[in-house]
Amino acid sequence: MKNKKLNGVQVWKQLEDLVVPRLGLSVFDRAVYSHLLRHSRLEGKEHFCFSILWLARGAGLSGFAARKAVRRLVAKGALRLAERSRAGHAVKVRLPEEIRAVRTGRSAKGEGARPRTADLERADFLQTAALRQAIYAREGGLCFYCMRRLKPMIRCLDHVVPLVMMGDNSYRNLVSCCMECNTQKGKRRAEDFLRGLYREGRLSAGELGRRLRALAGLASGKLRPKLASQAKGEITKEKSAGALR
Repeated sequence: MKNKKLNGVQVWKQLEDLVVPRLGLSVFDRAVYSHLLRHSRLEGKEHFCFSILWLARGAGLSGFAARKAVRRLVAKGALRLAERSRAGHAVKVRLPEEIRAVRTGRSAKGEGARPRTADLERADFLQTAALRQAIYAREGGLCFYCMRRLKPMIRCLDHVVPLVMMGDNSYRNLVSCCMECNTQKGKRRAEDFLRGLYREGRLSAGELGRRLRALAGLASGKLRPKLASQAKGEITKEKSAGALR
């Protein structure tokens, strides 16, 4: 790849036609990926170092939004993080053809699996009871944070990243939890809240480790809810309605 002359027009077509829909990139993710791609691979740089402040200014985002977008792009395979320090981030920005999910989707014969994944990424899981139930079912009847067994009357959904901090209603950002944890967590980072539960003796060291790993899996899209036929239908309706707007 180092000696390959890139066709910028072709790369941008792949970005629009493949990367955005197949990875389910948000507007922020797209802005960050485009900006980094522009200043790295399209400039002939295999690896690229940058600060979040520089990225935020260039992409027209807040520092928080830019940092979260970088994390999502790393989780989705669009960026490979080589180093992170106070000086900044060192990454390899993968071209569309180098992103595994995009490459696999392009070569697949069937057309069913990839669109369903993209629809799942875009779905608003607070919109219907069926989608909310899918989140409850994913946690297996336990509070995501303190692992307490929940009853239907004392459970709720919590935004891991609060809406006021630019969180969304995706399955990656919603968890089932008890009302006590929902109230106590507030606007704190989920990692900090979990460590607080450990200090209070509500989680053992092993449970804390499992919760932190679950949190990382949630952000990377590994904890996908299993959708019942009703919930799948709701996503299809939402997609159809969006096409008519």
